[in-house]
Amino acid sequence: MPKLIYFALAVFWLSNFSLFGAEKKEPAPSETPLRAGAAAVDITPTEFPLNMPGGFNANMATSAHDPLFARAMVLDNGVTMLAMVVVDSLGVSPEILEEAKAIASKKTGIEIDHMLISSTHTHSGPPYSTRSEDGPAVAYRKVLTEGMAESIIQAHASLQPASVGAASHPLPDEVFNRRWFLKAGKMPLNPFGKMDIVKMNPSRSPDVLDRPAGPTDPDITIISVQDARRRQLTLFANYSLHYVGATPRGQLSADYFGEFARLMPSRLRGTNEFVAMMSNGTSGDINNIPFNVTRPPREPFEQIRIVASKAADTAWFAYRKIDEHKNNIPLQMLERKVELKYRRPSAEEVDAARKVLAVKDKAEIDSLPRLAQNYARRVVQFAEREEETLTVKIQAIRIGDLVVCGIPFETFVETGLELKDRSPFPQTMVIGLANGRHGYLPTPEQHRLGGYETWLGTNQVQKDASVILVNNLLEMMNELKGESAVK
Repeated sequence: MPKLIYFALAVFWLSNFSLFGAEKKEPAPSETPLRAGAAAVDITPTEFPLNMPGGFNANMATSAHDPLFARAMVLDNGVTMLAMVVVDSLGVSPEILEEAKAIASKKTGIEIDHMLISSTHTHSGPPYSTRSEDGPAVAYRKVLTEGMAESIIQAHASLQPASVGAASHPLPDEVFNRRWFLKAGKMPLNPFGKMDIVKMNPSRSPDVLDRPAGPTDPDITIISVQDARRRQLTLFANYSLHYVGATPRGQLSADYFGEFARLMPSRLRGTNEFVAMMSNGTSGDINNIPFNVTRPPREPFEQIRIVASKAADTAWFAYRKIDEHKNNIPLQMLERKVELKYRRPSAEEVDAARKVLAVKDKAEIDSLPRLAQNYARRVVQFAEREEETLTVKIQAIRIGDLVVCGIPFETFVETGLELKDRSPFPQTMVIGLANGRHGYLPTPEQHRLGGYETWLGTNQVQKDASVILVNNLLEMMNELKGESAVK
């Protein structure tokens, strides 16, 4: 009988080896104490005029209201070294980002796939690239590329013993879902001459509004980094708010992202080298318009100051929740390339688009649905596109008990909330417009409802792309956690 018992125990142990094996264990903290560095490099244009490409029509800037920056944080625990950058831009293309990463990698030794560069999505930012011969725009591409690289290089050069902590705190009263169900008979035709179920940024009249079509994410999540004397080195924040806007006419601005970075040192009394930065979260369907509240009139930039001040206060409250900053933590980063299919218009949609573009009479054009010809051009362009697929980069970063996910789209808040809910980590930060800008990323359910963010031309990848990316990120997070199953 004892032999049978020993045999049974042996079989059980062998069949369940993976439950106890190394691949299931969480990575051990590094034996080397954490080092960190941060830097902010001014990337404000000096040559004008420049277009601010945040809308459908040209919007020329002749000066800058406030400075634009590339802000970088570098972390190194002796095993893993990585960089996280926030740049004041509408959304930098992957090509330029790769160029900047290559420059920084050559100077610092940080692997290119261990760099995350995200854009704030300020709508009052300058162009990030140009195919024209326009002098100021061409000159700015060089400033932007070198500035992003230099922010990483300077942050790396300032590496010093450090400790890190993370927390979140809610700021619910400045985020609003901008997609709405409307009352019967109030929905206008979309640019394709059809009726959507929901509308982006509708009239604020109570006679029009029914209910919002989705949730919001109220939390501001922070990564706090201190030096060996417990002085603040850097603070990396994240909030799912698109942008604020209402900037002075004809002037560039970093929007509330820049104003937050300016205010934060006064909240934490850091060193002169203290660098604060605010990244854009999953805000593809979120803005700062209180549709069911009457807000007093504001002067240009005033609402930005209000939101930035409240965000800085909220980040301070989050900071106070951190029990301990630690200098001996797991630090890992994964990058994965995911292939997505481009959306293709049907033959009927292409035919309808060509008919819209054939209209030349001004009165007839004025009678078309709003933006009809803009989207007709996009439909034809999508039909003529030779590529069938788009390869995008997603990233997952482990910093102690926090995980950071990077997605290169204007990501809907539902996706961010799902990743936070299903994450194996106690704290999760999701950054949109990370490592590129490939349009909007609605969920399949929001695609069914229609609206601006789902239109062919605003969205360009398959309708279940958000599901594919979430599943990939969950696999990556579980790998970082040392687990194999996706919850």
